Formats: sequence, C-alpha cells, structure tokens
Amino acid sequence: MNPHVQSGALVAGFLGIRPICAAVGAEITGADLANLPDGEFSRIRDAWYRHSALLFRGQRLGHDDLLAFSRRFGDLDEAPVNENGKKFVDGYPHIYVVSNIPGPDGKPIGSLGAGEAVWHTDMSYLPAPPDASLLYSVEVPPTGGDTWISGMIAACAALPQALRKAVTGRSIKHDGTYNSGGYLRVGLPESNDPLTSVGTPHPVICIHPPSQRETLYLGRRRNAYVMGLPLAESEALLDELWAHTSRPEFAFAHRWRVGDVLIWDNRATLHRRDPFDAASRRLMYRTQIKGTAAPVRAL
Repeated sequence: MNPHVQSGALVAGFLGIRPICAAVGAEITGADLANLPDGEFSRIRDAWYRHSALLFRGQRLGHDDLLAFSRRFGDLDEAPVNENGKKFVDGYPHIYVVSNIPGPDGKPIGSLGAGEAVWHTDMSYLPAPPDASLLYSVEVPPTGGDTWISGMIAACAALPQALRKAVTGRSIKHDGTYNSGGYLRVGLPESNDPLTSVGTPHPVICIHPPSQRETLYLGRRRNAYVMGLPLAESEALLDELWAHTSRPEFAFAHRWRVGDVLIWDNRATLHRRDPFDAASRRLMYRTQIKGTAAPVRAL
C-alpha cells in the first residue's frame, strides 16, 4: 500500500482525500504544506470547493510557511485587534493568535480564552466578509477545545419547504458588537438590541461562488435580525433556522492534535468551539483569507 494514502482514501497522485462526513469536510493525507507542488495544491483547492473544510495532520510550519500556504487561497486580512488590545505575532501582521496562555503582563497572549465559542461565521458583520479562515495548532489541551464545522450547503438543501419559503428573499443583519466568545469588539458600544446594533445585512440564501451551489449564510445568533420583520417574528424565524442548522447530521467535531491545520470556507460553513480547562494551555495561529465580494443572493 502506498504509505501516503490511508485505507479508504480517494487517491489523487500521492494525496488521499477522505470525506469526514457526508455534509462537510475532508481529511487530506500525504501533503507537506511547507513544500507543496502546484499540481497538488490544485487538487487541494478543488477538494476545498467540494467539501468546504479541509483537515491536514502532522504539519510542521514556521510563520512564513503558514503565510505562504494561506496565500495560495487568496490575499490575507491583517489580524484584528483582540479583546485584550493585542493584535498579532510580532513582525507578522497577518497571523492572529488564538490562545489562553498568559503573557508577562498576566493577560492572555491571544484571543477567546478557554470558554465556549458559539456557532458563527467569521466577521460576517463586514460588507465583504472573509472567504476563509485557517487554524494551525501549536499547543492543545488534553481534553476539550474541539472545533465543530457545520455544512451550510447541505443544511440549505435540506430546508423544509415552509422554512425555505419564509427566508427566500430575506436578509439577516449580522451583528458586529460581540465576537464568538461573547467579548465586546474593540471600539464598538455595548448593545443587546438587534434593531439598533452595529452590523451589515446579508442574504439568508446565497450562491457559493466557486461551486455555484446554494448555501445558508447566517453569521451568529446573538443580536441577529431578519430585516423588515417585527422583532418577535424575526426572533421566531431565526430560532427555527438555527434549530434546523444545528442538526447533528450537518456537522463534525474536530479533536485537535499538535500540527493540525484546519481550513474552512466561511461562505459555506458555520463553526464553534467547545470549552476546555482554563488551567490547560492552548495555542493556535490563525490566518484569514480576504473576502472578494459581498455574499450574493440566490435567485
């Protein structure tokens, strides 16, 4: 057996492409992301368009390697300022630190702490949200901290007829007040009023540009608002949408190992994180592929 291919994998050159679940995700084996030929990356990109999220295990990436691989998917956003007023790895403004490890000042060196991060799409409150996010694990807790990915293309295809009718042509205002860990974003006022909070409306049902398939685009639940509806009707419709998209058949949980790389398409997925023991150390480096356009409404 080819040592680069796991049993049951689909073979593409030396690469194995193994779907993680029917709705979303694939594990890629046999790839060295620090030394990746163009032909192999082309197959990886095609698999990403098909599966919306890709997992690579056993990688050893310096900061330059991480940036070089990330840039093959598109231009990168600079790291945002986190809840502690910190921003990025020194000298690498495009690498965002996700960590609970305390620095010399006693504050975490990164963002999001050790608590739960609820279902969300990264920075969907922007007019042109990021196309994708990538996480590289350097230190992981012994238990907890799993990242869940949910496939919004599959969830859209499975919409009950009445719910599809209710959201067709509608837009959701994506709140920008709080991040996925519940922390107030730097520079924004506190608000818990979906009608007045800061955000950008995007269509509920969009076209995923690379695949031309329909996908749900929901952002996060807190402070979300369905444009044009009375608040009570908006809340009821959003609760129904989130109940549908939270069904287990649309998602998988990734249990991290050191050296894992996970990239997901923000246009076609939601993700969240389980909490973990705050006494454990977790260190991830994140890059973000810049959005090229506003989400496109499905006709």
